[in-house]
Amino acid sequence: MTVESLKNIREPRARAMIFVHGRDFKPAPEELLDIDIAAVSAGLERDCPEMLLEFHSTAKRLAWYGDLSNAWLRDSGRNYDEKLDIGDRRRALRELCQLRKRKHFGMGRYERLPGKTSLREFAADVAAPILGSIGLAGALISRVAADINEYWDAASDFGMRIRERVRTEIASALEQGHKVMLISHGTGCIVAYDVLWQMSHHPDHAPRYEQMKVDQWLTLGAPLGDITVRRRVFGGQSKGRGRYPTNVLTWHNVSAEDDYLCHDGTLADDYCEMLNLRLVSSIRDYHIYNLAVRYGRSNPHSSVGYLVHPRVTKIVADWLRRDDKITLPTGTS
Repeated sequence: MTVESLKNIREPRARAMIFVHGRDFKPAPEELLDIDIAAVSAGLERDCPEMLLEFHSTAKRLAWYGDLSNAWLRDSGRNYDEKLDIGDRRRALRELCQLRKRKHFGMGRYERLPGKTSLREFAADVAAPILGSIGLAGALISRVAADINEYWDAASDFGMRIRERVRTEIASALEQGHKVMLISHGTGCIVAYDVLWQMSHHPDHAPRYEQMKVDQWLTLGAPLGDITVRRRVFGGQSKGRGRYPTNVLTWHNVSAEDDYLCHDGTLADDYCEMLNLRLVSSIRDYHIYNLAVRYGRSNPHSSVGYLVHPRVTKIVADWLRRDDKITLPTGTS
């Protein structure tokens, strides 16, 4: 094979970012994706403006299943004002965009946010981890994120339909040969995990996708460290290689102070066997302060607060910078 043909093979692939949202009511997909993109873009403009062009040239997809969760929540007796939700998300982002330096995203400013109480901090910092260690925090998660119970209900097709939506977006990007960054939030991390496991092991999907790799998985506010969740995700009762997804190259996990859904904010210890089995190249955990204020109160689980945060900005910028093309020495043949 000639040097020229090798260079052609090793040209950088086109990039794609896939967003997977989490629980609760969600606005229309075009609105939600626009807000997600605006949040990431604002962080890059603040910290890494040189990467904005690369970001805007990257394909963005949203694995949206909001119509399914919205319908289920409405049937459960809950109401939703979509226009108000969109307006509050955009207001929260505008306020976060006023913070022009990375040092502004620290504990001091977080402690001054409206709506923070010592009781809430106790529940997030003390009670939830204790319950998680004995397998009860999953019950708390399902109370806060009621639709996760329906997702886990084997008698319902709710989970299957949601996974199909997410799998379709991931599969499409991989089939096109894109270098994929998968960004999942909250309970969307459970869905993403299950889909990745299916594409690694399920006989209906693995033959086609098991050799395709997600270049980087970024989990935000993920409940995947909870012992109940770890038992209920696909593969949770298996042993060895069959327990985990095998199609992720690198995994970055970001958890926010007081985010009740990720009370166990470190995943590297829970999934270290993936490293031992050489199923993933690295798993890294990061702790942040999420400064989002939703409806007048601190909301440390807010996706906008995660996506605009300097830590997430750096992870995205580093991924955009990375060029896996191999430069061959002159004269090699």
